[in-house]
Amino acid sequence: MRVEIWSDIGCPFCYIGKQNFEAGVKEFAGKDDLEVVYKSFRLDPTAEKEPEGSMAELLAKKYDKSVKEAEIMNSQVADAAKAVGLEFNMDKVVPSNSMDAHRLVKLAEAEGKESEAMNHLYKAYFTDGINVADTESLVRIGTDMGLDADKIREMLASDQYKEHVITDQNEANQLGAQGVPFFVIDRKYGVSGAQPPQAFKEALTKASEE
Repeated sequence: MRVEIWSDIGCPFCYIGKQNFEAGVKEFAGKDDLEVVYKSFRLDPTAEKEPEGSMAELLAKKYDKSVKEAEIMNSQVADAAKAVGLEFNMDKVVPSNSMDAHRLVKLAEAEGKESEAMNHLYKAYFTDGINVADTESLVRIGTDMGLDADKIREMLASDQYKEHVITDQNEANQLGAQGVPFFVIDRKYGVSGAQPPQAFKEALTKASEE
């Protein structure tokens, strides 16, 4: 059974959703026969590589809120993350462009390390306050997983995987995704959002019984 997961590195609920999905998979009887595929989705393709504003300032502008209101929103998201065992430091987040981070995941996928890459990038973004659009930061993240530094630099200096990232997003739009995270099971069932582990287990069980 194949599960495709569309997500963005800069999406807090994608990180929470991945955590919950994996917890649900642990309780799923057919977990050993699952193939999980990670697909790219950029919530803001126009984001800067070196953003000047904070995450709170960005959200305030996007949702027409005050910065204080945006900080409260971020605090609530951090609490939701903490409830599933994740540490979010929203005041440290650098809300940069995620294209190159997605390309790093594609490079990692060639070595069967895409899930690990997602975890490393999420932690860098939400916990450590690292700019995941910065080349040297991506090289460090990649080499921490055992990827070759020269290969990472070569990839980032080229257009490699850019079309893959764009194609993934177009595919999500064709499937009717309204946002991410978006989980598709065998192209039969769609699960949207950071659902609790039990919801993922039930969706997987239902799909496996058909």
